[in-house]
Amino acid sequence: MLLFIEIRLLDFIDVFLVAVLLFGIYRMLKGTVAISIILGLVGLFMFWKIFDALQMELVSQILGAFISVGLVALIIIFQPEIRQFLLALGRPQIINKYSKNFPFLNTLFREKYNLDLDAIITSCRHMSNQKTGALIVLTRQNELHQILATGQAVDSGVSSSLLENIFFKNSPLHDGAVIITNNRIKSAAVILPITKKKVTRRAGLRHRAAIGITEISDAIAIVVSEETGKISYCENGVLDFDIDASILQMRLNTDMGLKDFEKKD
Repeated sequence: MLLFIEIRLLDFIDVFLVAVLLFGIYRMLKGTVAISIILGLVGLFMFWKIFDALQMELVSQILGAFISVGLVALIIIFQPEIRQFLLALGRPQIINKYSKNFPFLNTLFREKYNLDLDAIITSCRHMSNQKTGALIVLTRQNELHQILATGQAVDSGVSSSLLENIFFKNSPLHDGAVIITNNRIKSAAVILPITKKKVTRRAGLRHRAAIGITEISDAIAIVVSEETGKISYCENGVLDFDIDASILQMRLNTDMGLKDFEKKD
């Protein structure tokens, strides 16, 4: 006896979308302890559906009840990861990827922020040459009000001399991050959350803090290494090591909406 199963086009689309969702979650959680738990839950869910299809009612009911109750526990356990996932949906990478081919995406979605770029570049170049450790956070839509409270309020205009004085090794404010919002230094000696991801041994505490703050917000973090003097750039939890001042300027212009570097003179 042949068993005919009707498969619709929507079924293929459904499977494809689930696969894309699972792959996106895997990429986001790769390198964290959460990935093992997620893989275990996916396996448990697949067994539940198999038992349900085989009409093994007792086992399927037990697994179904466990999964239903487990959803509430997952929200509590994976609160930081869920926050990161929702934040990524709010600033989709497809805008950056296809903005060259579809300029109207920049007009509709790309924000422009006020920033004294020359002061940032000059201070980073000087601190890099002098091997002065620094961590500068540039906010965008999320102004990090709760994070600001962990530091010392400054509320001053941005200047290269002020940034260099703050991060001077004998300054009382050098240990921590500087947060800049709307072209004003809002706070110094700010304590940032540290990433829980496994990172390379090259990354020091400042680099880990840069990854941590950009994982939970849309901020941009610039790190100057105290050991090597190298400049690093972090956005969306991705850290790029050893960039020079020209690359830093280009990245800031693009990510802060200051200038379109794709246009050639």
